[in-house]
Amino acid sequence: MHPLPPESIIAVIGSGAMGAGIAQVAATAGHQVLLFDTRPGAADEAIAQVGATWARLVAKGRMGAVESDLARERLRCIDTLHGAAGAALVIEAIVENLEVKRALFAELEDVVASDCVLATNTSSISVTAIGAELAHPERLVGMHFFNPAPLMALVEVVSGLATDQTIADVVYATAEKWGKSPVHAKSTPGFIVNRVARPFYGEALRLLLEQSADVATLDAVMRDCGGFRMGPFELMDLIGHDVNFSVTTSVFAAYFGDPRFTPSVLQQELVNAGFLGRKTGRGFYRYGDDAAKPVAQAEAPCDQPAAVKYAGAPGSVDALVARMQAAGIAMTAIEAAPGLYCGGVAIYLTDGRSATERAQADNHRDTIVFDLLFDAASAPRIALARADRCSDDAWRAAVGLFQAAGFIVTRLDDVPGLAVMRTVAMLANEAADAVHQGVCSARAVDIAMQKGVNYPRGPLGWLDATGMGQVVTVLTNLAATYGEDRYRVSPLLRRKLAADPQGARFHD
Repeated sequence: MHPLPPESIIAVIGSGAMGAGIAQVAATAGHQVLLFDTRPGAADEAIAQVGATWARLVAKGRMGAVESDLARERLRCIDTLHGAAGAALVIEAIVENLEVKRALFAELEDVVASDCVLATNTSSISVTAIGAELAHPERLVGMHFFNPAPLMALVEVVSGLATDQTIADVVYATAEKWGKSPVHAKSTPGFIVNRVARPFYGEALRLLLEQSADVATLDAVMRDCGGFRMGPFELMDLIGHDVNFSVTTSVFAAYFGDPRFTPSVLQQELVNAGFLGRKTGRGFYRYGDDAAKPVAQAEAPCDQPAAVKYAGAPGSVDALVARMQAAGIAMTAIEAAPGLYCGGVAIYLTDGRSATERAQADNHRDTIVFDLLFDAASAPRIALARADRCSDDAWRAAVGLFQAAGFIVTRLDDVPGLAVMRTVAMLANEAADAVHQGVCSARAVDIAMQKGVNYPRGPLGWLDATGMGQVVTVLTNLAATYGEDRYRVSPLLRRKLAADPQGARFHD
């Protein structure tokens, strides 16, 4: 399918941060862009701000002066919706209110030509519901940009029940021509990103509720061990707890109380207190010139153990062994459960059980588990948890081993699945269910989570890297420990694993 040609006129309704950003993208791509807002002077102010942005890009050498001038000439405001009569594509970026959006599109139907594509930038409202009262709902499609639109690559192209596939394909091709990374999605609650991302916040909030560590430590583990650009608590503070909590509660309600999306009482309390994050000066962290920067927990230096043994298996300890050997640690291979062994302690990658549960099952008191690493070769930190009856000598041996390999060692309380592993397992599980339910393709969900929320790896790509069997085991053990449907395994994962127990993958 071909994109809209450059001579096509694009109308953007709403000149807030998102509408102005979309207008900037379209004008930069070569289209004449018409910007409308019901607030007097708002569209003119937005155009001035976009012009200032282009000027800064020119000053930094990231945009040519002639290119900037031409783009500015292509962007103008209109005083009424009737000014959009010649548009080939109208993109709505107004308040997130179903009735207001319905009224706008009903009015637009009487203004634009019959072949004009109508697009909504909604992030949470059903595209099907928005178009339900239109005379021609088949030409309405979701075109969900992410903020800031000029910088964020992802565009979710969302089809309602009535959306013509040809229309969705035209919008997809157009977004791609504009330099974006579009993905197709079905109009279901949260679409792709706002659905699949819920566990990133939900598991962190549960870990905090269970006192596994403080927020600074959990954020550091997710960044330094998991490779995420921001930890969940600093990200929630940046988004705003009113916004983040609202999205969670709306997805929870839309899925009729599915426990996977259960909101957190901790976040509700922050909202109740007005501690909304950076914008109010306080959230999980305090902000301001006099705010002390919290420090993540790190173990004091310990001696390197004299003798280290290991038993390997793909995806378990092989990368760690390579790092330790490169650091000059002498290691001996043995036949045993995949793990590291030194000073009488057994050290395993978490399988979703607590270290205490595993110690009891193995009848081995000195048991320690470590968290999943995005890149064992370069991760600056590793998170460990010890069984309740693990001796101090065994703990110090484990800490000394990882410190000798160049890790900052952070201790978490003995929570099942630790932090990165349980979060990644839940993200992958939710992504698999989105594919299973026809919301999107496996490729689309990985693109969406990398381009839309800057994950270091798509959740299904991470599933393949970790091992589907490992992820299913983690989820199964979490479900057994908590006794909650929250950790139920996606039927698609079970099916793929049953078909190929040794090598099941989402991506070939």
